[in-house]
Amino acid sequence: FVQAEEGEDTTLLTQHDIVKAVDITSAQKYFDLDLKDFGPYRVNYTRNGRFLLIGGNRGHVASIDWQSKRLMCEMNVMETTHDVKWLHQETMFAAAQKQWTYIYDNQGIELHCLKTLDCALRLEFLPFHFLLASASSKGFLSWLDVSIGKQVAVHKTGQGRLDVMCQNPQNATLCLGHTGGTVTLWSPNVKEPLVKMLCHGGGVRSVTVDRAGQYLATSGLDRKLKIWDLRTYKMLQCYKTGYGAGSMAFSQTGLLALGKGNLVEVYQDCCRQTVTKPYLTHKFTSTVEALQFCPYEDVLGVGHGEGFTSLLIPGAGEANFDALEDNPYQSKKQRREAEVQMLLNKIPFEMIHVDTAKIGQLDVKTYEEKIQQHNKIHFLKPKKVHFEPSYKMKGKNKSGRIENRKKAVQEEEKRNVIKEVNRLKQREMAAKYKTKELKSDNVLDRFKKKDFN
Repeated sequence: FVQAEEGEDTTLLTQHDIVKAVDITSAQKYFDLDLKDFGPYRVNYTRNGRFLLIGGNRGHVASIDWQSKRLMCEMNVMETTHDVKWLHQETMFAAAQKQWTYIYDNQGIELHCLKTLDCALRLEFLPFHFLLASASSKGFLSWLDVSIGKQVAVHKTGQGRLDVMCQNPQNATLCLGHTGGTVTLWSPNVKEPLVKMLCHGGGVRSVTVDRAGQYLATSGLDRKLKIWDLRTYKMLQCYKTGYGAGSMAFSQTGLLALGKGNLVEVYQDCCRQTVTKPYLTHKFTSTVEALQFCPYEDVLGVGHGEGFTSLLIPGAGEANFDALEDNPYQSKKQRREAEVQMLLNKIPFEMIHVDTAKIGQLDVKTYEEKIQQHNKIHFLKPKKVHFEPSYKMKGKNKSGRIENRKKAVQEEEKRNVIKEVNRLKQREMAAKYKTKELKSDNVLDRFKKKDFN
């Protein structure tokens, strides 16, 4: 980080001052793309921080190797583009356009048109689950498995227009901000929100979660910035801002960037302690639309109404990277091998949950449940049926026939109880044999002949 001397203030440092003080390689990472005709722009970096994707609201989409300044593809989709997002590799990306969501390759060729993800305003990609999530203007939250092209879940939130969304990188849950001041956490396995928090007195403008999944930052129309602990769901910090932050982003080292109108402020360690002033600031001539820190680099990407700007933020990126996980210098062969490994290590979407510690636990029946199950099988008795036969004419209402009808009803109840006992015994036997190795052919034959369902 920038260490200020006594009597100096880091907020007074400009980008030109930082560029003059760093080496030539780092100075080249500060640049500005002047694109006034197609803004404002949404931005997205790949997981290894090597490639940049920008998407203008008026249809301009481009992918760039931003370190070498090599343009990979550039096109205009000729309609409104709400959001853009890289998929598992830099070979494909998704664009949420006016009506449907499209997937393109790194040459700009259209690969798929996802009509199931219609009217999407925000996109999020879960790399370990291969899920593309979209929040639509109609209030629907959808998950699509891009590895098999199948839609795994669609939830109707009932909260109206969804234009505020982020993901928790720790457990892959989605955080949505709503106009009523609430923030909800969603999983594709449950139709209802996992957690619902009342965060602000007005509508929520932006939400973001840090890298470790411990802190949630929310910004609302009440001009307040709040930091929440996702382990206890309690508010840790509350800051009054002069203007509600329309976009926020956490860095790998815990810096928090806010986009307030045409001003970008970066705060240092604002979650664990109360800070009174920002770490760095930068002012633009247009409104800031999107923010994202580049992984493993001291760079903040800012998309605004007049294009894109790459800012130098000392101390923002993680210094060390795992080349087997995210390699910024990987070759073509390494990228192919990494893609195969990601598919082999793909996590099922059923494992997305708020509490990740419950995933490794066994669902073992308690001793009381076993006793109740045992008693239910061996002490299940038929109930005494009080049956009054209806009156019949023409000699069919004799006392002997009435008793026979009563006896038939009671025997039917006994047969039902016997069937229930046999069904419970078969289920218990099936559960018993499923926990053991099926080595005997006789056991396998029994499974084939009988239905244990």
